[in-house]
Amino acid sequence: MDATVEQKVNTWLSGNYDEETKAAIRQMSPEELTDAFYRDLEFGTGGLRGIMGIGSNRMNKYTVGAATQGLANYLKKVFPGEQIKVAIAHDSRNNSRQFAQIVADVFSANGFKVYFFESLRPTPELSFAIRHLGCHSGVVLTASHNPKEYNGYKAYWTDGAQVVPPHDKNIIAEVNAIRSVDEILFSGKPENIQLIGAEIDQVYLEKIVQLSISKEAIQRQRDLKIVYSPLHGTGIALVPKVLEKMGFTHVYVVEEQATPDGNFPTVIYPNPEEKEAMNLALAKAKQIDADIVMATDPDADRVGIGVKNHKGEWVLLNGNQTGSLLIGYLIEAWKNAGKIDGRQMVIKTIVTSELIDRIAQANGVKCYNTLTGFKYIAQLIREKEGKEEFIAGGEESYGYLIGDFVRDKDAVASCAILAELCAYAKDKGMTLFDMLLDLYQRYGCFYEELLSLTKKGKAGAEEIKAMMERWRSHPPTTIDSSPVVRILDYLTLKEYDLTNGTTKDLAIEKSDVLQFYTADGTKISARPSGTEPKIKFYFSVQAPLKDKAAFETVEQQLRDKIARIIEEMQLK
Repeated sequence: MDATVEQKVNTWLSGNYDEETKAAIRQMSPEELTDAFYRDLEFGTGGLRGIMGIGSNRMNKYTVGAATQGLANYLKKVFPGEQIKVAIAHDSRNNSRQFAQIVADVFSANGFKVYFFESLRPTPELSFAIRHLGCHSGVVLTASHNPKEYNGYKAYWTDGAQVVPPHDKNIIAEVNAIRSVDEILFSGKPENIQLIGAEIDQVYLEKIVQLSISKEAIQRQRDLKIVYSPLHGTGIALVPKVLEKMGFTHVYVVEEQATPDGNFPTVIYPNPEEKEAMNLALAKAKQIDADIVMATDPDADRVGIGVKNHKGEWVLLNGNQTGSLLIGYLIEAWKNAGKIDGRQMVIKTIVTSELIDRIAQANGVKCYNTLTGFKYIAQLIREKEGKEEFIAGGEESYGYLIGDFVRDKDAVASCAILAELCAYAKDKGMTLFDMLLDLYQRYGCFYEELLSLTKKGKAGAEEIKAMMERWRSHPPTTIDSSPVVRILDYLTLKEYDLTNGTTKDLAIEKSDVLQFYTADGTKISARPSGTEPKIKFYFSVQAPLKDKAAFETVEQQLRDKIARIIEEMQLK
């Protein structure tokens, strides 16, 4: 066994760790010990995420405790002399409640006022609670859509957004500074912990209902048939309630997936991006002839939807399509209400569909692009607060935010407004699919695909690095026979205009991302993952759609175009 691993194992066996943990360590094989102790589970810029179990490289009482103590130490430095307040929530994953209790105990032992949700709640409600209760920070225990073996820990700041620079790096430094389990204050002070629940639900749900624009359409279409699945997660706590409050009377929950269960027994991955996860909901929709299908991930910050196409067949929309529909609807509604005066904005990530940019531009609304990660959207909302008015934001990975009372992606509010949008369409004798084709006809037909390549180990990391270096030093001059006209390099923060040879600076944080734009409107983004041994390629192609009847033909041409590009770039 490696000497470093052996030293860590001995530290746990001789240190102030509980006997159950020590007994489990003694039963582990050398291979298991190496995997569990070869490194410390990293507190990254978003917090922790890892497999649950014993060891320094696992999610357990001690790694969660160290993360919380490090965050507590940082909060005490930033807010000296203040009564620090924090909020805590958790999802349906195995051990989430126990981990959340550890977080509450450590914070309370540090003298903090702790608002602790009495039972599982969606991540966006935690973001809302931080703002509503005037907290300095907050934590949610969730691994989002990861497999059942995983859990995670996301840290939030005073504005209800996930931590961004400089706080993220400073918190990491404090966590890494903890050298001994004895530095973690595990003995909670119950008098500092206040359970919260229904009273926060009520205010949060009312805020969502106030986002409603087409109340009359809902009244006329209140018997709209909605199929909803929480995929064994937290969405069951609030999504059916908000749909009822919005005025919908026919909400059909997928019963097989209604009970919160960290084993996620009916799905391989509890992820609404995966078709397999949507199968039960689609079967229910066919059975009752529904109007829309919606499913949220375990912590209910992301939503996937299914709609009927013009042949009456059920199709799943991707994150770009759903985001374009939502933002297109909201901009149109704001415009019809005379609320667009040049101060309004929408925010999306640099890899999300440029159909949204086009919709915003055509309607006098600013569209800002941020790095991938919803915390950057929230950061920009904070920077523009009081100067510009936020309508909505979104990212291609199925996360959307409407209004600014939450500062993270919010599937509860998104479900409410998507249901309203479906009612609005039906009131006009249309479907959501018809509305999507309307957008394509007006602004251009966009088609996007994501290709994720896994390159494991040291050799894989070096291969990914070499790929990025090669494209930086020898970028393509044409892609699928169309000249490359712009290159954006977010590592050097330079934008190169190849049509006139000019260069300008990008006003954004550094990130290892390259984007290539061609004369025919194609955009390709290359982005190594910061958390996994992967490199992701985002392809966006477009073409005019003059006639809705030609949609399938145009879409197939765009699919074929991406296939050619992937082959040309030798990515398969």
